[in-house]
Amino acid sequence: MSTQEQNQQLAVTERTRHRRLREQGSTSVADLDAILRAGFVCHLGVVVDGVPMVVPTVYGVDFGTRTLYVHGSVASRSLVQAPDATVCVTVTHIDGLVLARSVFEHGVNYRSAMVYAVPRLIADGDELLHGLRVVTEQCAPGQWEYARRPNRKELAATSLLALSLDEASVKTASGPPQDGDGPDGELGLWAGVIPMRSYFDAPEPDPALPAGIALPPHVAALGPGRSGS
Repeated sequence: MSTQEQNQQLAVTERTRHRRLREQGSTSVADLDAILRAGFVCHLGVVVDGVPMVVPTVYGVDFGTRTLYVHGSVASRSLVQAPDATVCVTVTHIDGLVLARSVFEHGVNYRSAMVYAVPRLIADGDELLHGLRVVTEQCAPGQWEYARRPNRKELAATSLLALSLDEASVKTASGPPQDGDGPDGELGLWAGVIPMRSYFDAPEPDPALPAGIALPPHVAALGPGRSGS
């Protein structure tokens, strides 16, 4: 990444302005991209039949075009009802529990991004294939070239949304408890951080897998121990 790319900043809007804990906020595009690269599961907030709904789903990012691809049939229903409605996509990674001497000072170390956009339901077959490749490769790099590609019938049954990354909010928290220098520091209580990590374990073959089919290198590279966030 070039210095210019590292210094790019997100535009601040009324939705993305940091009003609380501003010191934990960031407008760095590089920080946003790092959070999005580190995962493949998001929560998609939409309104369906007049009722708010938050749906866990998978995503992938084309950083070249600054496009977030989200798998979501539920959201496609909302687009029919309100084609210009803004949705919110959130990605969160939990890095640890912060246990302080007082309950008030307890917290969580985390990295989080919220993306606001008017989604576009992808209808073009070529873009749908591209978006599915992006999502697949974000989840399991190398799998798109290894597995059978979707056929026409499967593509017709697939809903994929495209969202711009232009409007986003980033917040992170890290470090130890903040009450060590105050009166609570004299209580004689343990305080600190309990780190939390997600990772892939050893692959488990399908029980229906015939003998002699070797584990492909790109799957072996996913685990065990490879971080999932």
